[in-house]
Amino acid sequence: MTNISNYHLLDILTKFSTNHMVQKIYSTTLSGLRSQLIEIEIDISPSIPTMLIVGLPDKAVQESRERVKTAIAQSGFEFPMGKITVNLAPANLIKAGTQFDLPIAVGILKQAGYIKAKTTTKSGTLLENFWDKSIFAGELSLDGSLRSVNGVLSIGLYAVQNNFEYLFVPKSNLNEARMIQGIKVFAIERLSELVGFFNGTLELVPVEPIDFKTLLKSPENTIHPNDMAYIKGQTVAKRALEIAASGGHNAMFVGQPGSGKTLLAKSFGTILPMMSEQEILEVTQVYSIAGLLDANQIMTKRPFRSPHHTASHISMIGGGLKLRPGEVSLSHRGVLFLDEFPEFGRDTLEALRQPLEDGVVQISRAVGSVQYPAKFCFLAAANPTPSGFESGDALATTKSASPKAIARYQAKFSGPIMDRIDIFVQVNRPSKDELQSKTLSESSYQIATRVQQARDIQIARFGERSAVTCNSEMNLQQIQEFCQLDKPTEELMSKAIDKFKLSARSYMRILKLSRTIADLDGNNTGGNILFAHLSEALQFRNKM
Repeated sequence: MTNISNYHLLDILTKFSTNHMVQKIYSTTLSGLRSQLIEIEIDISPSIPTMLIVGLPDKAVQESRERVKTAIAQSGFEFPMGKITVNLAPANLIKAGTQFDLPIAVGILKQAGYIKAKTTTKSGTLLENFWDKSIFAGELSLDGSLRSVNGVLSIGLYAVQNNFEYLFVPKSNLNEARMIQGIKVFAIERLSELVGFFNGTLELVPVEPIDFKTLLKSPENTIHPNDMAYIKGQTVAKRALEIAASGGHNAMFVGQPGSGKTLLAKSFGTILPMMSEQEILEVTQVYSIAGLLDANQIMTKRPFRSPHHTASHISMIGGGLKLRPGEVSLSHRGVLFLDEFPEFGRDTLEALRQPLEDGVVQISRAVGSVQYPAKFCFLAAANPTPSGFESGDALATTKSASPKAIARYQAKFSGPIMDRIDIFVQVNRPSKDELQSKTLSESSYQIATRVQQARDIQIARFGERSAVTCNSEMNLQQIQEFCQLDKPTEELMSKAIDKFKLSARSYMRILKLSRTIADLDGNNTGGNILFAHLSEALQFRNKM
């Protein structure tokens, strides 16, 4: 036994004494939507065979030792003997996720001599400073194949912004990788493929960037299953949804059970405007980080989230052990619909204040602090009383329709939250004639066409590169510039301030809503809001 051990030790000393340099490979870790560069240092030194990962790795990173060992062996390479130290720098940052498998394996193979020091392609092209310009991310299976990882789009955008030239990711992240432009992205299926590429025995072709024009499609002239055409009556509610979709405004429907509140909300998704290239990137980033992207999926449609009223405030806002995005972030650039609004917990509803006002949510926990985007159109539906029916209705119970019960129930409508809602609609039951009518009403396609035209006016007003994409996102300076009132309209607003006891926030929201109604009317000059536009906006004020 002693002779064998000495032989192995001599072999290790001989192998590493001539070329004992620490290898550096780059990867990233995620903090919210942002990526942060991680420098992975690999050292193999003569000692008892062991592998140690340092630099605050979480459990998934610690377990990469076994995945990397087996994957290297199954890929046809002998795992190097000796003490392997893997340092993830900076050392004071917690490292989470399985994306470090691939860079650790590449670093070990390069240190062990299985990968050439200078990388030359099969065609003979020398890649200068290749290792300083490359980022690696991928989870290894035990057979040496690569599994998908979360956040590839965020990793790629970081690489582009920080002048990296090459990115290596799993082939199962192919479609997400195709959204990254300005860098060579290689989608890898197996670890052995990568080694062959580095050694010039295998040619790998960078993925072709996606053409966003093929993703940005106009509404199709078809009838959807939840089309507005199927909704009987509800002219005012449909008009409210058209305005909300055009300007990204928040809306609440109040009405008796069966009046159509939920159906109206579900139909809302059929009239929303197209997403821009930037919005597609943002939404896909959020869903990628949350691990909710299906294979080869790109988020081209605005998300519609409708959590159950038993949802906790953490599931709504985000957080948990891994600081995942919550419902407000999964609704980013789309719709968050809360059915049975008063049944949600008070903590859950109050947590909506910041995202409704700022369009972002800041999550702070003991493990760290992250910020996620949360610009969404907020829809809520509620019954007028605990029983769902107004007092005096034959279906209302005496106890649930008493003034005290109603007051207690309506107290659940948080004042600060209600002040952030632009449109309130009383939804009544359709009449007998409306229910029995065989004629379809205006289709979602027709409404969506007007919505898109109004949104195009806003995009042109604010500029395609502006962070503001719709009227609801205007800041004070933009309100001052684009929401001017003529004298008669100014007098009407003055009366409304006195009658409705408008707060400063409500006043600004009415101006934004009036601007959207003007845009739907074709008044795209950015000048005065007309009397009729403000009058309609005031009709949607809270009457509760």
